[in-house]
Amino acid sequence: MKHKEKIFSQKNTPQSFFLLVTLIILGLIFYYTKERGVVHISEKQFENMMLQQEVESVTLITNQRIVEVVLKESALKREMYQKDLVEKSYWNNFTTIVYTFRIPSFEIFDKNFKEIEKKMAPADRIGYSCEERSEPTGFINWSFLLTLFLIYWFFIRKSGNGITGPGGHIFSMNKIKATVFDQNNHTKVTFEDVAGMKEAKEEVKEVVDFLKTPEKFTTLGGKIPKGVLLIGPPGTGKTLLAKAVAGEANVPFIYLSGSDFVEMFVGVGAARVRELFKKAKEKSPCIIFIDEIDAVGRARGKANMPGINDERENTLNSLLVEMDGFSTNSGIIIIAATNRPEVLDSALLRPGRFDRQVSIDNPDIVDREAIIKCHTKTLKLDKHICIRQLAEQTPGFSGADLSNMCNESALIAARRNSLSITMDDFQAAIDRMIGGLEKKNKLISPEEKKIVAYHEAGHAVSGWFLVHAHPLVKVSIVPRGIAALGYAQYLPKEQFISQEDELLDELATLLGGRAAEEIIFGKISTGALSDLERVTKIAYSMVTIYGMNPKIGHLSFYNSKQSDYTFTKPYAEKTAHTIDREVKDIVDKAYQRVKLLLLEKQKELTLVAEMLLVKETIFKTDLEQLIGKRVIKQATTAVA
Repeated sequence: MKHKEKIFSQKNTPQSFFLLVTLIILGLIFYYTKERGVVHISEKQFENMMLQQEVESVTLITNQRIVEVVLKESALKREMYQKDLVEKSYWNNFTTIVYTFRIPSFEIFDKNFKEIEKKMAPADRIGYSCEERSEPTGFINWSFLLTLFLIYWFFIRKSGNGITGPGGHIFSMNKIKATVFDQNNHTKVTFEDVAGMKEAKEEVKEVVDFLKTPEKFTTLGGKIPKGVLLIGPPGTGKTLLAKAVAGEANVPFIYLSGSDFVEMFVGVGAARVRELFKKAKEKSPCIIFIDEIDAVGRARGKANMPGINDERENTLNSLLVEMDGFSTNSGIIIIAATNRPEVLDSALLRPGRFDRQVSIDNPDIVDREAIIKCHTKTLKLDKHICIRQLAEQTPGFSGADLSNMCNESALIAARRNSLSITMDDFQAAIDRMIGGLEKKNKLISPEEKKIVAYHEAGHAVSGWFLVHAHPLVKVSIVPRGIAALGYAQYLPKEQFISQEDELLDELATLLGGRAAEEIIFGKISTGALSDLERVTKIAYSMVTIYGMNPKIGHLSFYNSKQSDYTFTKPYAEKTAHTIDREVKDIVDKAYQRVKLLLLEKQKELTLVAEMLLVKETIFKTDLEQLIGKRVIKQATTAVA
């Protein structure tokens, strides 16, 4: 009884009625299009029927170019015709069958028919009659088209989503699919849930104040900014910050993505922009947040064939016009986010549209500590967990990476059936994020394992005795990821610039693995692929970007506008040869330098490699016991 009430409820009754009407129309179409008692044959079959004297009458439907053949009752008793009669009488009780076939033209049929009659006796010739009939397909075609239209209309109405929510009409394609947060639909994220980003939070907090108390800022004649652009790498918390604005502001907050404007139909993007701003003006004061605005705000006319991106450019033009159309007291502020500011159109970034650009970078050690504390509030941590130590071991991690690390550590602890999350679980999570999934069951021959051990020992020993190298955290020869047979984890310092001697020491440390292979085995392997890739990148950067080569001088060929794709080098061919020669010279000197160091420290190299073969993973404390403490000429950085 409850099931019946659910089906025929007020909400489902229109849909049930629509489904019933559709089924009735489909039934009528099936009824009228079903060819009752009609069997299609070929002209050759028709000729055989005529010659065997089985045909009673032949009728030519001239306007349809169809020939109808009726057989004699005596012929229908034959087994082959009885089979056709049984098949066609499955739904209706037919007593006779009409055989039909199509003809190319009246003249050809008449000629062929006379040829058949010449083969027959004069007494057996029956001739044929001609008729004209109206085709009973008008109702069928109209019914079929009507059914298709009803089905299309039903699904468009059901799936059409406008800015106000589900339900629309056949023209809801122009409706922008945005989420509106207002008094009836609050978001639970606040600024307290956003750790770090102190300066960025102050900027967006001021935006909320603009809308709450505009007179505070306009009393002195100032104008409220129209737009704020959040710029930063992926995972740094741009969208999270916008959600916090929605949670803090007591004004409507309209959220959508830049791809929501993009559509394959001409004019739809511009129409959606107009619809968005129309709704925003109705809900003023309000905030519009456009995530990934680079999907619609790319620079116009660059590296594109004429006409290819006209629709996207029309959408951008409409967006620019609408942003200019606001008055200073309209109470509408636009917040947008992108991780590719270099591809945005300059007209979008000018003052008056996006007045403020807020940069959100990867968190430093203080922010990382705050973010980890925020993400571990709901986790059951062991009492020996040191949040500061975790922050020190995750340089370069974004907020999303740190969130994933905390979640991954909880999953690892759950696999062990542990009651709390320990530092070992966090260490395993960090290793998995840096090196990939651990593959303990990967089959490696003893010879390959020995090569990997000495390779990683070369990295560890060279980095241990080079003054400006990053402090070592751990060395492992456990296979991880797709192709990594081992890795050494270092702890980079919290710094924003690097000096030349630091880069040279980093090059030497990267080449330490290959140098160790040559010293111990007298030959090299393919295991240094990723090392050589980083070495090449650093060396070319020193010469072509940072101006650290005396022969090239203080020149930089770096192009900060990554959207300006060029197919020519910004220097002469002679300079290109000089660059290649100088890069090779830098790498060769770094290799010889680390090779001499490892020859001097070959005893320590062997000790570290042998311990790796036994334990597979060793830490900083193990190296201190084997080869002594690391002595450097500068302040040390705390490590695990």
